[in-house]
Amino acid sequence: MFLCTELKFQLLSFAFMNYLGHAYLSFGDSEIITGNLIGDHVKGKLALNNFPENISKGIILHRKIDSFTDVHTATKEAAQYFKKEYGLYAGSIMDVLFDHFLANDKRFFASELVLLEFSLQIFSKIDLHAAHLPETFARYFPYMKSQNWLYNYRTNDGILQSLNGLSKRAKYIAPIGKAHQIFMENYDVLNKYYFYLIDDLIKFTKNELIV
Repeated sequence: MFLCTELKFQLLSFAFMNYLGHAYLSFGDSEIITGNLIGDHVKGKLALNNFPENISKGIILHRKIDSFTDVHTATKEAAQYFKKEYGLYAGSIMDVLFDHFLANDKRFFASELVLLEFSLQIFSKIDLHAAHLPETFARYFPYMKSQNWLYNYRTNDGILQSLNGLSKRAKYIAPIGKAHQIFMENYDVLNKYYFYLIDDLIKFTKNELIV
């Protein structure tokens, strides 16, 4: 029983690895961006009262994006490639990998320069709301900027670093090298699952922002 509780805690603690997706799905609004990226650091409904309305809206949007992604057929099927080795962590691994495929999707980031400029704009917009950053997020946000995590999702080395970061946060996860191997061996098919997901996710998110 303790193991199950601890495992759930660990899953929550690194669920924020897929920052690029949440940043893109905020569609440029600085308060929505801030809420969307700090979403995993804000727990419960009452905590939303501590933030401006649109930052709270971004936090809620983050939760809805996670829920939609978790139950989508593409995510479930892609996660099966990692299920045997990583069990409940398979979905979190896919979160990281989906950000890699997004970073390399020419429909949204036509070049490395476009992705770089996008990432710098995101950091600048979050800086506008620094006073509202939860302590846990504020503590490593300088590292996110200086190492440009959003941009580095696009490279193989960047994904390996992200997977290693996930591994450090996940107490009971199997050695992460195997996940990278599975990723490389099944790159094209996993990329197809990303394409199955992303258009549905964009449509869902835009509808949620209109409400």
